[in-house]
Amino acid sequence: MMRLRTLALAAAPVAAAAMLVPQAPVVAQAAAPLTQVAAHLRAVSTMVASFRQTDRKGRALTGTMTLKRPGKLRFQYQKGVPLLIVADGRKLNMIDYETGRVDGWPIGNSPLGVLLNPNPDLSRIAKVVRNDSQTLLVQARDPRKPEFGTITLGFAKVGSGPAGLLLQGWTVVDAQNNRTVVKLSGQRFNVPVADSAFTFQKPVKRAKA
Repeated sequence: MMRLRTLALAAAPVAAAAMLVPQAPVVAQAAAPLTQVAAHLRAVSTMVASFRQTDRKGRALTGTMTLKRPGKLRFQYQKGVPLLIVADGRKLNMIDYETGRVDGWPIGNSPLGVLLNPNPDLSRIAKVVRNDSQTLLVQARDPRKPEFGTITLGFAKVGSGPAGLLLQGWTVVDAQNNRTVVKLSGQRFNVPVADSAFTFQKPVKRAKA
C-alpha cells in the first residue's frame, strides 16, 4: 500500500514547500489568461472524467473522477485497488481499505483546493507558465501556505469547453521532487451529480495480531 499512498499524492497535501520546474519558459503573468481560467472554474459546476494517475517512476493507476463545486471530489480507483479519495465539502479524505485507515485534511490544505474553491484568488496564488495557441498552463502555489505544495493545471484551448478551455489534467510536485501527474479523458461538464457520490463507507480496522 505504500505505492498506492505515494500515487495518491495528487489529492493529498504534500509535506513541504515545492516548486515545479516548468516544461516551457515562464512567461510574464497576464491578466487575460488567469481571468479565462477563473471564468472556466466558475462555469463548471460538475465534471466527470476518466483519469490516469502516474508517479515519477511511471507506476500508474486509473479510475473515474467526479467533481462538484464547491468542495466535493471523488477519485474512484480501478477495481482491485483498495484506495478511495473523497472530498465531502469540508475535508479531503484518503480511505485505505487494506489497512482500515482514514486520513483527512481541510480542503484548503490540498493543492486541489484551487479546483474546489468556488472563487479562487488566482491573482494571488497563480501564474502563467505557458500560453500559446493550443495550451494554457497555470501554476498555483499559495505563498502563505508553501508547505501545501504546487499544482500546475493544464488546459487545452477549445471553443466548445467552458470559457473556451478544457481541463486536461494537472501535476503536483513536492520538495523531494516527488511528482504525480493526473491526465483526464472523456470529460463531461455540468452533468447531474448527486451529493451521495461524495460519501464513503468507513473501512473496518484490522485487529492487531
